[in-house]
Amino acid sequence: MDVLDLSRWQFGITTVYHFLFVPLTIGLSIIVAGLQTAWYRTKKPEYLRLTRFWGRLFLINFAMGVVTGIVQEFQFGMNWSDYSRFVGDVFGAPLAMEGLMAFFLESTFLGLWIFGWDKLSPKLHLATIWVAAIGTNVSAYFILAANSWMQHPVGYRINNGRAELTDIWAVLTNPTTLVTFPHVIFGAFLTAAAFVLGISAWFLLRKRDVDLFRTSARLALVVSLVSAIGVSFSGHWQAQIMTEQQPMKMAAAEALWEDESAAGFSLFAVGDVENGRNHVNLQIPYGLSLLSTNTLHGKVEGINDIQARYQALYGPGDYRPVVGLAYWSFRLMIGFGALAALLALAGLWLTRRGRLPAGRWAYRLAIAGIGLPFLANTMGWIFTEMGRQPWTVFGLMRTAAAVSPGADVASVAITLAGFTLVYAVLAVIEVRLLLKFIRIGPHEQAAEPEAALPALSY
Repeated sequence: MDVLDLSRWQFGITTVYHFLFVPLTIGLSIIVAGLQTAWYRTKKPEYLRLTRFWGRLFLINFAMGVVTGIVQEFQFGMNWSDYSRFVGDVFGAPLAMEGLMAFFLESTFLGLWIFGWDKLSPKLHLATIWVAAIGTNVSAYFILAANSWMQHPVGYRINNGRAELTDIWAVLTNPTTLVTFPHVIFGAFLTAAAFVLGISAWFLLRKRDVDLFRTSARLALVVSLVSAIGVSFSGHWQAQIMTEQQPMKMAAAEALWEDESAAGFSLFAVGDVENGRNHVNLQIPYGLSLLSTNTLHGKVEGINDIQARYQALYGPGDYRPVVGLAYWSFRLMIGFGALAALLALAGLWLTRRGRLPAGRWAYRLAIAGIGLPFLANTMGWIFTEMGRQPWTVFGLMRTAAAVSPGADVASVAITLAGFTLVYAVLAVIEVRLLLKFIRIGPHEQAAEPEAALPALSY
């Protein structure tokens, strides 16, 4: 491997690892805020117990997300300095806004929430968790605005070989951002709901706090189903924007080699990348045209035709991503998400009218289902970033031109191995902490939280 390959592996590993924590933090922040709101309005102690229990797990995950996110910033300077030099004026603006506005907002008010149980009025304390949760979601928006600029650059001009910001509003209202943000947020809610459902099922399987965790499980099932519907619709809109802005990515996702009207959605394909054709392709008729154009007979561009057009536009080169990776990551993303939605539907049926499943298999499926949204998120980001290749900034900068010219194979290999090892250790710490506090379970609560504070130290 050369420096470019190692740098891409390093950024890919650290990014995928970091994004294991991000959606859970985003989704849990809203769930915890909602539970505390329910306690504030009803004064029912079970809502307070659930708030403190899920809040503790939320804090563990939040801390790990912060630690792993810091590494991302350093890599831009270490491994991708030419990229930073080219896009820093544009890319840095939403990142700075995220740090100065959203991150400090969420971290400050999260601190007030942690230490303010017996120091703030109930209404003001409730406001702190909502501000922290909103800050978490706003933070995601700024990050996605920066990433969306790489997918579809807007609001800039090229001056002396650098991209310079001309319109921050255009960057923040990029059509790519506007469709990506709800898709990511709904995915985050689905992730958090699966997490809450699986842990609730663990308690129900052991018949611990049955009434409490039946309430928690039902909440998670409703959030899961609503989120899955939101992911589906936002994903459909995102596919249409992608077809318009990055047709090569959509063509690779479907292994569509030639322009086609009334194109079918591929379920399974075996292709010949070198010769640009499929040997086997099992399809849903008209599915791709409907997904991409909202019409049954819409035209969708194929890989070979786009490659010829891009060569005429950008010059000689191979503008195809790794087709097999784009194709299967797209399918796995949809498949894992669909399984999570089916699990939510089944769970709502099995727990209707105060019931609980009699068989242990249902609880075990719910526990195993925790991983489904995490896998869907991971496949989605792999598809998003790998499907854009060979571009780092679509149409402006190729990935091969973005790597640091002074980096050498040895240094990048050492940091790659070091980060991977450190992240493995952090994963063990995260899992052990979560398991420890899950096994402890929710503490008994008085009607007011002050009476139980000594036993509930964070």
